[in-house]
Amino acid sequence: MATYEKLFASWDFCGFMLRSRICVPPLVIYTWGDDTGCVTDRHISHYRALANGGAGLVIQEATAVCREGRLTLDQLGIWEDGQVSGLRRIADTLHAAGMPAIVQLSHAGLMGAVPEYRVSPSGFQYEADGELRTGRALDAEEIRTIEQCFIDGARRASEAGFDGVELHASHGYLLSEFMNTAVNRRSNAYGADGLLILKNIIEGIRGVTPPGFLLGVRMGAFEPDLAAGIRNAKQLEAWGVDFLDVFYGCDWVAQLETPAGYPFNASIYGAKCIKQAVQLPVFAVNQIRTGEQAEAILQDTGVDMAVVGRGSLVNYAWGNDVKAGRDLGHCLDCTVCRWKFAPANCPGRLLYQKKNQ
Repeated sequence: MATYEKLFASWDFCGFMLRSRICVPPLVIYTWGDDTGCVTDRHISHYRALANGGAGLVIQEATAVCREGRLTLDQLGIWEDGQVSGLRRIADTLHAAGMPAIVQLSHAGLMGAVPEYRVSPSGFQYEADGELRTGRALDAEEIRTIEQCFIDGARRASEAGFDGVELHASHGYLLSEFMNTAVNRRSNAYGADGLLILKNIIEGIRGVTPPGFLLGVRMGAFEPDLAAGIRNAKQLEAWGVDFLDVFYGCDWVAQLETPAGYPFNASIYGAKCIKQAVQLPVFAVNQIRTGEQAEAILQDTGVDMAVVGRGSLVNYAWGNDVKAGRDLGHCLDCTVCRWKFAPANCPGRLLYQKKNQ
């Protein structure tokens, strides 16, 4: 059986003792909610299973701060007080498993579900899945309204019992678009400083949440290049964020880089470089499929958490099975993710269940 020196070593994450360095990332469930954005019983069962599967941390899926900023029409929401009671059920579920509760706050921007609500810092077009997406430029008042939506979302998260929030500034979502100089071409302050919107949101959240409330950022390492990603990370650290969860950014303009012969992908390399530039906890994510790979990444990069997404969906007990040396199952990399739209029909999950009946 493999030896895991770091993966299952407990560690102090911002005052919370975690049992492992495995993190389940915020993975949106597209088919379990409705237009109200409210939590359902299926969400609770899902998070209970993930939280008891051996991870040290489970971050609640991207949760919309306003109706116009939804990624899908059935996405969970945190835009009104009536959603707090349902969100509290998820926080309580994560706490019952002995881990802190963190929820990711998002505005989809160009990635929005409804074309007329797709917005961007300065107006932008790109093609995705055969569709030309156009984002209308936001005016200054609209930006301030969106900032307040994030601040109010964090307040509601605190009221629901969450210990912190993660701002979604990656994947080409709105905050990522502001941070990326190839997308953000505004001529005013929000263009001169693409992180200004983050600064205002961070300051606002600190003003409405209690001391010790965690504030992290899911950020792109390449916005549009690694040098910019490192600068962004240093600035976020200076503003007092508690952790950085590193991925790619606006993929359509990202200039990825890895050294020749590097054993992992560009996202992992970007997280390594950012970890070397800051003092706060950094998470690495993308295509981590086995415990041995997760351990090797922790050892090579010096990052603090290995983020396991698809493996956790195929096998809720991924961490427990790694530790016990059992079969993990694996994602089959379907052309269109079946779990995304029909979790019960995920081929990888079905195969795992058949082999482990």
